[in-house]
Amino acid sequence: MASTWNWETADGLLGLDDPAEWDAAYARGERSLGTAAIGLAFNCPLAEASPRILKGMGLADRGQRGFAYTAAGAAARLNGELTPELYAALRAEGPGGIADNAIRDTLTFVPYRRLPPWFKWQSARMTVLDKLEYWQRCVLDAVENARTALRRRRG
Repeated sequence: MASTWNWETADGLLGLDDPAEWDAAYARGERSLGTAAIGLAFNCPLAEASPRILKGMGLADRGQRGFAYTAAGAAARLNGELTPELYAALRAEGPGGIADNAIRDTLTFVPYRRLPPWFKWQSARMTVLDKLEYWQRCVLDAVENARTALRRRRG
């Protein structure tokens, strides 16, 4: 299968299922390691993919680093849990940045009872913030509708 992996263009890397190939590419300094980490999340057990996803989170290329965080979110979706190291990496990065979607995926797909305490707190915090944002949008929509109605009456 190695012949279908193109590290320069990332073609085929979402099908990567060989952690040793990822390790060899990392040692060579290949591009598209974050993309390949997503492939590992899809195709390998969590215990095998996790160390590579963590290495991907430290890549110099911001785009590839972002794909490594995406891989963590995919791992949470597929496995219903993460390794303690992945939870720690997501917590260290925090919400609102490059890890935001991965954190939200974790909160969505990992059962609440399995979440570490910080993630439980984030779940409550994000629920409140999402509800406040919803209410804000409702108020803004009501104000806009009132303005539109007033313009129609006047004109």
